Amino acid sequence: MEPKTHLAADPAMCGRVVALGEGSAEVALQTTDAMVVDARGLVHGGFVFGLADYAAMLAVNDPYVVLGSAQTRFLKPVERGARVVARARTTASEGRKHEVRVEASVGPDTVFDGTFTCIVLERHVLEPVGSK
Repeated sequence: MEPKTHLAADPAMCGRVVALGEGSAEVALQTTDAMVVDARGLVHGGFVFGLADYAAMLAVNDPYVVLGSAQTRFLKPVERGARVVARARTTASEGRKHEVRVEASVGPDTVFDGTFTCIVLERHVLEPVGSK
């Protein structure tokens, strides 16, 4: 299966697609010095959230999918040089609304989990209303 959404996402910032299936996605992010926020090598949580969001979008895999809301938990810190893998799976769909569960891990340790509410719009989010 090929990605249909977020086609210009930078793999260095959002992660690289490892696997993509119907209602599921696996994405891996190699953390770098540019993601570190202190002298001890702590990776900013926004990069982990971005990885999880990207995986959720890919699990829905529609060109017009956007994030509506997210309930998330950061469970463990991520350090410089870690490879973070996010696994997303759609758990419910009703019309244009999709609920996606995402878990991110470093090796055997879960570092993040969340439920993302994704909405499939009728047109691109930046396309003016009334445009075709």
